Amino acid sequence: MTHTRFPGAWPGGLALVLGPLFMLVGALLRAGHNFFFPDQLAAYAAEPALIAVAYSAFLIGNVVLWPGVVLLAQRIGGSRPGWAIWGGMLTAFGLFARAFHAGIDHLAFQLADLRGVASATSLVGDEYGAYHVMSALNPAIMAGWVVLALGAWRAGVLGPFRAVALGLMAALPIGVLKGTTALSVIALAGLAVALVSLGWQELRAAPRPPARRIAFAAAVIAAMALLGTLG
Repeated sequence: MTHTRFPGAWPGGLALVLGPLFMLVGALLRAGHNFFFPDQLAAYAAEPALIAVAYSAFLIGNVVLWPGVVLLAQRIGGSRPGWAIWGGMLTAFGLFARAFHAGIDHLAFQLADLRGVASATSLVGDEYGAYHVMSALNPAIMAGWVVLALGAWRAGVLGPFRAVALGLMAALPIGVLKGTTALSVIALAGLAVALVSLGWQELRAAPRPPARRIAFAAAVIAAMALLGTLG
């Protein structure tokens, strides 16, 4: 009997290709505005469609990336299981924390629509930095990428250049309503350099799935997207 390890080469490979690209595109789309939250809310008030797409693209990339992290951890675990466990877990927890921050971003933008940008800025400012249980995962956002990069290098999954590029993700700013800086672009470009080619290698080496399986997966994704939109 043939066993397929979760998440599989195709979901993991696609995640390694698409996740970094979506995050980089999202960051670039909001790059023309200042970094801190009052400026981000003002940018949303001035260009709501552009900023909404920018934040959505970044969130999509962040969420899509987790199967790729699992696949990378599996590759590391073949020879460096300790690095794989800690790197994979910390990085995944960091992705969850960023998704939580994105939910607060969405709420802030809705407040700007409903109450005006001045009121939304005041409310966000009053609560900025408030503790939440997810705050405990903030260190994982930075540390996970470093541990994962070191594990990938020690396991021979990534060479030294791409391992350093992956570790640059530790420099990506964290928190609510964070704009784009030069450091953000460098970190996300490093993520793309490290993972997109690795994902492409995984896809090329993976056996092609049957057409009916592809059609079924596409139908499930489309149905979920439709139900979520209608909901």
